[in-house]
Amino acid sequence: MPLITRCVAEFIGTSWLVLGGCGSAVLAAAYTADAAKIGENTAFPLGIGLVGVSLAFGLTVLTMASAIGHISGCHLNPAVSFGLFAAKRFRGGSDLLGYIVAQVLGAIAASGLIYLIATGKSGFTLNGSNPLAANGFGAHSPGGYSLITCLVTEVVLTFFFLMIILGATDRRAPQNIAPITIGFALTLIHLISIPVTNTSVNPARSLGPAIFVGGEILGQVWLFWVAPILGAVLAGWLYSTVFSEAAISEEAMRETV
Repeated sequence: MPLITRCVAEFIGTSWLVLGGCGSAVLAAAYTADAAKIGENTAFPLGIGLVGVSLAFGLTVLTMASAIGHISGCHLNPAVSFGLFAAKRFRGGSDLLGYIVAQVLGAIAASGLIYLIATGKSGFTLNGSNPLAANGFGAHSPGGYSLITCLVTEVVLTFFFLMIILGATDRRAPQNIAPITIGFALTLIHLISIPVTNTSVNPARSLGPAIFVGGEILGQVWLFWVAPILGAVLAGWLYSTVFSEAAISEEAMRETV
């Protein structure tokens, strides 16, 4: 498959991830019925909350994995691309660079669309507690968690995310269930870490909203590039060294000698 074709698929897929995940957080997470319009006694909350946003992120990966997995591999995430490269499942050079550029552009485009939709409602401001579902630490962490805590959280969760991706897509694993496995893994990751960092495990997903929010949020994006990529590379190295078919075959040969 030509690189340009795969990059277009990554652009579309990453746009869907950010639109579905961050869009649900911005537009639907805390939505409530308007009591003034429908009557005080019939007002009820419609917000999807933390669980709904977590599911939204997982569903974006699940649906896109089925839609473009056979085209680009459905990375949707620079950390995933780096992790697969470290595991020797993906070529470096122009392929790696092309994927990352496409993913970042897709995240920016989707973030711009979310901003455009959100500003259609009076009162929306980027100065709120969670503007465009941006990631952050310290004062910009939903739960006020420190830089070190957020760093460790993102490294560890991205490590496990890549271990799941590598295992689920291994040719020895059960076939055709990888999208479900990976989608639910991302859902679980969000259930754990939304209160900590608002959940990144994806540098492109972090950069897109931050560009529109600016200020300190944009200044903190470095952590959400360094930590996920570090966790992903560690997982890729470990899987290829210990759990890959080649590593296990080599160990078996040594035991028979």
